[in-house]
Amino acid sequence: MASVLRHALNSGVRALRTSTSARSLAGGARSLPPHLQKLLDYGEMYPDLLPDPNIEHRHSLAESLERKDMLKRRSVLDIPEFYVGTFMSIMVTDKNAPGKKNKFVGICIKREGHGLRHRVTLRNIVENEGVELMYDLYSPIILEIQVLRLQKRLDKNLLYLRDALPEYSMVPWDMEPEQHSEGRPVPIDETKVIMKPLPWTQKWERKELKGIIIPFDIPEKRAKRGVEISKPWEKYDLMKDYRSQISIEDQAVVWNEVEQHRRTVEEQHKRNRRRKLLETQGLSQT
Repeated sequence: MASVLRHALNSGVRALRTSTSARSLAGGARSLPPHLQKLLDYGEMYPDLLPDPNIEHRHSLAESLERKDMLKRRSVLDIPEFYVGTFMSIMVTDKNAPGKKNKFVGICIKREGHGLRHRVTLRNIVENEGVELMYDLYSPIILEIQVLRLQKRLDKNLLYLRDALPEYSMVPWDMEPEQHSEGRPVPIDETKVIMKPLPWTQKWERKELKGIIIPFDIPEKRAKRGVEISKPWEKYDLMKDYRSQISIEDQAVVWNEVEQHRRTVEEQHKRNRRRKLLETQGLSQT
């Protein structure tokens, strides 16, 4: 992997920057060489391991120490691959709960923060009410993270589920993990949710979302105001796009540190997950 990263740096950085900009303008068409595409996939798979793109918040020594702490935590806690839209469960210690443990099942609607401050928000419907729990991914009280259905959604943020019909936020509490074959691409759930009538928590119609259906007309005054304050040119702003991302050089430093962890600890975690899944399936059949 190190040789792949060096090859990416030596021969493909300029091509990657150009292709990345072109890809964002062309709507996400994947036309990158495999070794460069793999680097971008890592960024989507491990957003918590990437530093803050804001240059004012960068400190190379602090970032290196944080990554060491995160990889040590990952060697103890199995943090599987997951994305916004994945069905998952998180179990934490809770001194007030029966058995001193508390487990919440839901759909991942948001991932935010960098490094040890990375947070995950799960949402589900409990007694006809939407309930969201936010977890610090590297919190020491987390005992287990389990992926029930590995998938992505059309949008990178699903906070609009707060204003959608409740059935789109429901995840069965007794859902069993679904097996995802190694090497297969992560499926994309193209479900489009139907929004509830106004008022909403945010003006979702202004955010160019792909995963919502608005079954009514937006009031004319509100729609007109949305057009007035819109900035359609921002999606063509290459400098803004550059400042909001981590350069491929900085990513290569991160992935060089992560690759050894992937080859050893994560492979062991994957074997353990497969063994547990097979044991669960065997028990359910008997």
